[in-house]
Amino acid sequence: MPDADELDDEEEMPLSLRLSIADTLTLGNATCGFMAVYFTTTGILIPHLTGSQETGMARHSAATAVILMLCAAVFDLFDGLVARKLRSSPMGAELDNLSDLISFGLAPAYFVLVYGMVADDAHQRVAAVGGIVVLLAVVLRLARFSCVTVKDGTFQGMPSPFGALTVVSIVLLELPFVATLMAIIGTAWLMVSRVEYPKPRGRLAGAMLSWIVLSMALLAAWAFDAPGGQLLLQTGCALQLVMGAVIPLFATARRVNNFRGNRREARAAQLP
Repeated sequence: MPDADELDDEEEMPLSLRLSIADTLTLGNATCGFMAVYFTTTGILIPHLTGSQETGMARHSAATAVILMLCAAVFDLFDGLVARKLRSSPMGAELDNLSDLISFGLAPAYFVLVYGMVADDAHQRVAAVGGIVVLLAVVLRLARFSCVTVKDGTFQGMPSPFGALTVVSIVLLELPFVATLMAIIGTAWLMVSRVEYPKPRGRLAGAMLSWIVLSMALLAAWAFDAPGGQLLLQTGCALQLVMGAVIPLFATARRVNNFRGNRREARAAQLP
């Protein structure tokens, strides 16, 4: 028979309110997203509004904000892995969506908005529209993810963590304003599109984690004005954009191979 204390604990803490290890990682995701907004505000926006000429501080804060988004992506990667290996609480899916909205919706959209306020050739109101487009794309994507069942092993549309990192990479490339805005809108479209992206599992998850660590190193080199840091950062940002366009080809190739394999099996079954 269970002890009275155990029964009391169960009554005081319903099953739906117990946080699992995966849920704790998800909350770390949300915390990183909020802190990214904080550093974008205090290190980039406020110095610009107060007329500070401290460009190094803005560079450090921009790098810190993006590194925090990368950390949020790491938390998002591992909370799914831990949830599959161990367990997640009944509110795990809701926590994941809310955290993703903060880290990969609000944080990059705010980053775009601040870029429109501080960049020399940018237009604040037009950049605000770009930020809204990014935010709404993530909202629609997360809502669709909760309602639509897709094939196992694939995402429908660019995953929001990958989309957020692509958006900030576009901003950090320092392209002309019109090109930057069009690339941001194109990324937002990919997030709500039906283009298939493979889920980060197995070797792909390891490759993604390695890419995130490398991106952090590039941002640190840029922030501390290391020799060639600017060129390394721009190269990394360009690779992020290329991967956003190339990765769906792997899912398409796998679908084509599966289709051909099914046709061969069907033909073999028809033979006498």
